[in-house]
Amino acid sequence: MRKDIELHQIEDVKLAVVKELNEEKTAEVFNVYFINLKDTKVENVMVSSRGYGVNLTTDEKIETSRLRHFIGDVEGKDYAKIELIMEDLFSLNNEYWVSLYEGKQIQEKKFIFLAESISETNFVDVPVLNKKGVLI
Repeated sequence: MRKDIELHQIEDVKLAVVKELNEEKTAEVFNVYFINLKDTKVENVMVSSRGYGVNLTTDEKIETSRLRHFIGDVEGKDYAKIELIMEDLFSLNNEYWVSLYEGKQIQEKKFIFLAESISETNFVDVPVLNKKGVLI
């Protein structure tokens, strides 16, 4: 039963949105990455993503579909691409719910890129990935 599962808060794991060339090297796109800062491997990484917010001109609530991504195992000091994110969604809060196993212990954490926070003015050096992007 769910109440019997002991969940722990994830530590030493980050998410980043990075602006880079697409695979064909014909256009710049934004990709979301999972970054494992631990020295050890994390297993069965699962990420659920969604966007939500309010249209400021009509006060209408906006919510995107929920997407689920199975990333699998990520070695220590390594990363994995989660998804491409469209610039149209930067005006929304973009929520990523991450769950994973470290050893036999399940861990989870919610990461939220707040509306308008994905901007080149907020870019920093993203560890492990060695690129510029927004890091949380």
